[in-house]
Amino acid sequence: MEEDDQPVSPIGQYLSSSVLNVTILVVFDSTIPVDDSHAISALENIFLPLNPRFSSIMVRDEDGVQKWRKVKVKLEEHVKVPVFPQGLEKYDECLQEYITKISMEPLPFSRPLWDIHIIKYPTSSAAGNFLFRLHHALGDGFSLMAALFACLKRADDPSLQ
Repeated sequence: MEEDDQPVSPIGQYLSSSVLNVTILVVFDSTIPVDDSHAISALENIFLPLNPRFSSIMVRDEDGVQKWRKVKVKLEEHVKVPVFPQGLEKYDECLQEYITKISMEPLPFSRPLWDIHIIKYPTSSAAGNFLFRLHHALGDGFSLMAALFACLKRADDPSLQ
């Protein structure tokens, strides 16, 4: 075990069972078309520093106790940009099917337990979407939502959050 390893909470240990797939799925609607060209730098400079668990994996020590271990995050493994069929005016059904599909897929424990899906297709309510999928072992919904909202700036006054 490494000195910097942090203990996994009891609820985090329970939720990391191989028979459970407990994730939090957050959907952000964008009023402007989504540009993914800044996604990697935003994740690296804004998202990862918010919580050390966003750049940690779960490991077991020699006694079988689970710990969080900091790792180098390969952001390209966490950013997904799906391709939907061309020619549709609105992509509501495609988005719903995609959300259903990813909500059923377990996150791999070999890397930090989150990913982001960048949807570049318009729906009836948005010009594009960002889907954050976070394993519940990272935290409760309230703390994870607070972290995600900390990444955002207000449209009417970007100096405020």
